[in-house]
Amino acid sequence: MLDNSVLAGAILRHGAYVCVRLADGADPRGVAGAAIPALAEKLGLVNEFEPAGGPPAQAIAYLRRHGAAAGAVADDGVAQADAVVHVAAPTTQPVSDFCAETTRLLGSMARLRVIGGVVRPRTYTGAAMNNFAYAHQVVQQSGRLMPNAFLLPMNKTAAWWAKAWMERHTYFLPRYDDDGRMKNEGHALASAAGIACLLRRTYKSTSEPAPEGAYDFVTYFECADADVPTFHQVCASLRDVAKNPEWKFVREGPTWHGRRVAGWHDLFTGRAK
Repeated sequence: MLDNSVLAGAILRHGAYVCVRLADGADPRGVAGAAIPALAEKLGLVNEFEPAGGPPAQAIAYLRRHGAAAGAVADDGVAQADAVVHVAAPTTQPVSDFCAETTRLLGSMARLRVIGGVVRPRTYTGAAMNNFAYAHQVVQQSGRLMPNAFLLPMNKTAAWWAKAWMERHTYFLPRYDDDGRMKNEGHALASAAGIACLLRRTYKSTSEPAPEGAYDFVTYFECADADVPTFHQVCASLRDVAKNPEWKFVREGPTWHGRRVAGWHDLFTGRAK
C-alpha cells in the first residue's frame, strides 16, 4: 500500500517551546521574579543545562535571545521572543500544565507563543541510515560547552502532503542518473556535515498537515561556538534545491538563535527596564 496507514503512529514524547516576549514597559525584574522555577520543580522538570547521563525524561531548558532571521512564514511570536523555555515529557500533562500555569504567572508582563509537538518513531530510517545519521550523532552536552540554540519551525506545502509516503521517502536519499552519476544529494547528504557536531531535535505535529497557525515540524539544534558556521552551512545546503529538491516543498518560519542559560532568572539578568 502507498498510503500512510503503514507509518508509525505511536507517540514517544511531548514537547513545547514557550516563546516569551516582554510586554511594552514590563520590568524584566518582575518577570525574572515569577515563580517559574518553583513550577518546574512541582512538575518534576529537570534542567537540561547540565545533563547527566542523557536528556532528562521530564526536561526544561532556558534559552536567552541572541538574534533571529525572518523566514517565509511570518511569526512575530517566535521572531521577537526575548527568551524561549523548552519543556518535554513522555506524557502530555506536564507540558500542558507548564504552558497553562506560565501563562497565568506572567499575566500581562509578557506575551507567549507556544509551538511544539510530539516525537514519533523514525519514519524512513532503516539500519544503514541509522548507522549513517544517528549512531554517531552528537549527544546533548553542558550548556557551557554547547551554548548555542537554534529554533527553526517549518511547514511542508500541500503538494508535499499529497504525495504518497514512498515518493516522499525518495527525497531524503541521493538521486542518480542511468549512468550512476549523482544528480543531487538529497536531505541525508546535504545535512551530513552536521552529524558530528549539531545536536538535533524535531517535534512533529500530531496531524499531517498541521492545523492553521501550527507547524508541521519544529526543529531545534545545539552546538558549540566553533560549530555555528557548520549550522549555517547545513542550512544553506538544505535550502539549495539543486542539492536537495525536498526544499521546494518547505516553508520556513523564523530562525531564532538563543544562548542556553542555567535558569529562569538568567534569561533577564542585565536587561534595562
